[in-house]
Amino acid sequence: MLEVRRAEGRYRGGDPAAGIDTRHAFSFGEHYDPDNVRFGALTACNEERLAPGAGFAPHAHRDVEIVSWVVQGELGHEDAEGRVTVLRPGDVQRLTAGAGTRHAERNAGAGPLRFVQMWLVPDRPGGAPEYDVVRGIADGVPYRLPRTDAVLRVRRLAAGASGAVPAAPRAYAHVVRGSVRPAGGEPLAAGDAARLTAAGRVPFVAGDEGAELLIWELGAGR
Repeated sequence: MLEVRRAEGRYRGGDPAAGIDTRHAFSFGEHYDPDNVRFGALTACNEERLAPGAGFAPHAHRDVEIVSWVVQGELGHEDAEGRVTVLRPGDVQRLTAGAGTRHAERNAGAGPLRFVQMWLVPDRPGGAPEYDVVRGIADGVPYRLPRTDAVLRVRRLAAGASGAVPAAPRAYAHVVRGSVRPAGGEPLAAGDAARLTAAGRVPFVAGDEGAELLIWELGAGR
């Protein structure tokens, strides 16, 4: 089964007065939909837009895997373990909250910042916090998320190029830029997502402007 979720259906959040514009794919905060709480281990896929100088003050997390992908600009990150990093387009960041940690995020550049942040539930609660950054991850290389059965692949395709969502019990494909047309399906534009359940391998073709996608392979649990 392939279910399409359109960009215009995302929940609007953030704090516009503070320069923060957030678009949620799943229930979040005051935007509660009991039928859209999670998809497998994935519980959030937020499109974040931060104005210069804007950011999220230090706040706590526990028992969640937080994965960030920068689309435009520079994302500054600081955490309770003393790590200070700046992420740029092409970098993948993972924060494993474990039994508890605190972090802050901000626009570290002079221009607008856009990034996608995804939250996943680990297989087991607790444990020590962990942190990882992959600089300039290559197209299609699997990034396996520790403490889960999830695998992330970033796909960048030229106009008219072919790709595929790998076969998995569940898969989630988020279009970051451009557009794609899945085999036998409707075109997906930037901000759209496809949720696939026991769909097998699903080929797709990039549109005239090419495409960039974040594809999660997820297990059958939950």
